[in-house]
Amino acid sequence: MTSATLENTTKSRGRPREFDTDAALDKALAVFSERGYHAASISELTDAMDLAAGSVYKAFGDKRGIFLAAFDRYRTVRRSLLDAELAKVMTGREKVQALLNFYAFYSHGNAGRRGCLVVGSANELATFDTDAADRVAAAFAANEALLLDLIQAGQADGSIAAGIDSAVAARALLCLTKGMRVVGKTGRTHDDMAAVAEIAAKILD
Repeated sequence: MTSATLENTTKSRGRPREFDTDAALDKALAVFSERGYHAASISELTDAMDLAAGSVYKAFGDKRGIFLAAFDRYRTVRRSLLDAELAKVMTGREKVQALLNFYAFYSHGNAGRRGCLVVGSANELATFDTDAADRVAAAFAANEALLLDLIQAGQADGSIAAGIDSAVAARALLCLTKGMRVVGKTGRTHDDMAAVAEIAAKILD
């Protein structure tokens, strides 16, 4: 993935300072995921990003700006990782199972306890922040659309029964996968969540 760079002028030397915005946002993501938006302080974010406060404010404006940029970065990275897993299998049914396994993997251990930034934002920000709400709605819609595409691909290739209501099944799996990320914060094992992924696929039987 291509990393962008931003420049900021330091007060001490008056020279531009470059930093890798993707790397900085990845570090900010860890803070937001672990602490939540409101609990994360700007000092924690600047420390984690290893940047001076002036550089952060110049690049992102404020904590909310950091969060929105981090949210977009999170979605881009997650989709790239998921696409790599989907590319490993052929049929629509296999791809749905790969997607469920992907969620199971990220719903256990340290990743599980950290949780999903999209789900967390839906709970914490979307009710009063229009930009955050729009991003969460777009993320959920994209996830549901992907599930629908995979289910319909499976119906076309014969790996998923043609009689299944693909739209309802996609919506059910959307709810289930987001729920997995919430339950994963309670410290479940990979076996726990893999079993959920296996039984979730039976929706398509």
